[in-house]
Amino acid sequence: MSAALAQRTRGLLEQALELYRDSGRATTWLRRHLARLDDPLRLAVLGPQGSGKSTLVNALAGEQVAPIELAGGQPPAWYRAAPEPRAVGYPRSAPPFELAVRRADQAVWLDGEAPPAPVDRVELDWPNRALRELTLADTPGTDLAEAAPVVEGVSTEADAVLFLLPNPARADLGFLRATRQHPIARAAPVHALAVLSRADELGGGRVDALISARQVARRHRRETEAGLLCQDVVAVAGLPAAAGRTLREPEFAALAELARVPRTELEPYLLSADRLAGPDFPAPVDPGTRARLLERFGLFGVRLASALLRRSAVSQAELAARLVARSGLDELRESVGRNFTGRRPALKARSALIALEVVLRMEPRPGSAALAAELERVLAGAHEFRELRTVAELRAGRVTLPGELLAEAVRLLGDEGETPQRRLGLDPAAGEGPCRQAAAEALRRWQEQAENPALPAVTRRTARTVIRTCEALCCA
Repeated sequence: MSAALAQRTRGLLEQALELYRDSGRATTWLRRHLARLDDPLRLAVLGPQGSGKSTLVNALAGEQVAPIELAGGQPPAWYRAAPEPRAVGYPRSAPPFELAVRRADQAVWLDGEAPPAPVDRVELDWPNRALRELTLADTPGTDLAEAAPVVEGVSTEADAVLFLLPNPARADLGFLRATRQHPIARAAPVHALAVLSRADELGGGRVDALISARQVARRHRRETEAGLLCQDVVAVAGLPAAAGRTLREPEFAALAELARVPRTELEPYLLSADRLAGPDFPAPVDPGTRARLLERFGLFGVRLASALLRRSAVSQAELAARLVARSGLDELRESVGRNFTGRRPALKARSALIALEVVLRMEPRPGSAALAAELERVLAGAHEFRELRTVAELRAGRVTLPGELLAEAVRLLGDEGETPQRRLGLDPAAGEGPCRQAAAEALRRWQEQAENPALPAVTRRTARTVIRTCEALCCA
């Protein structure tokens, strides 16, 4: 289904290129977004200062690639997969310039003179398997007063957004509201996930802190404005997640030394950063190493790693995997896959439609009104966006269905895969005949739900969305 939307969007961009063929600015913009339809999904990480954006980028990439700092500050940085490393800076009022890239201390460093002008962004090409499906953006910390230009830039460059909430009790959702200012964004608010990025602090730093944090995430998903603005709300302890993905042998050896100290003797020293890094410590680990562990893992991560090592003798790889599993990163990656990379054609089309609307609004001319009307028709008929919002409502519990119907609804709406076979719960090799028969049977079941007067209006509305999906499957 998303492929059809992407094809209609491609056709609109090609029509616009013909209409604006004498405008260099418009054609450059349109060609750029036309080419992006075939690129990996572009995912930006947004949030206030100190919310852990660079840490989360490193956790998702599985490498220490962020942050990138140049003379004059930390510009937005885009990380994309490529066979060879290459970095290019894009100043506001000067030609792009190349930066030398090197790896040192298992991190990425850019060498070069001070940029000739303030840099809008840096694009880093990097050999990295995780970046093949996701181009990641690390944005500088910005307060709400500065949100408008940041959000505007992200809206034109990114297909989806992770918005970090370090303290959900005092969350400022101005960024998320700002991403919906564009009329197409309001019509299709399907591109954002909220991340409780300091999940360990929500649980008081206890080893089982993620249990409490997941409960907070579920409540925000179901009951607060964040759930209405986002597809999902996920809890992640960023430092342990990034450290687990990039665990080094000396760090493993130091953590193993900590774990050899009896629990009752070690625990008082893991109650604060000052005690962990202090001169008196009951393990043969020097203060410099302990300070680096604190910086890389955080107090919660050190406590969690020592507990995991104490419970069973594990290897470096096993400890890394358990840290990632206990950090909440797996849940985040699953949500990103389900809501974003698994829906890449629909989200890429959404970005391209926003870009097209900008051109039609900024450079009206004879013929642009007809193209704008066609854009509205494509948007109105984009069932893919309604599917995404309905799945979010069902998973958050804002719309309730009996267990079997709930499982069938999210599957039919593409939550487990976009192919007809995955949507219908059939063998991947099932042919056209079995698919159409299964779709017709599902259509009848959901028509009964939509016509059942005993069901709440919101449930019948959800049933009608599923019906539209079943009708498309019948014709596939």
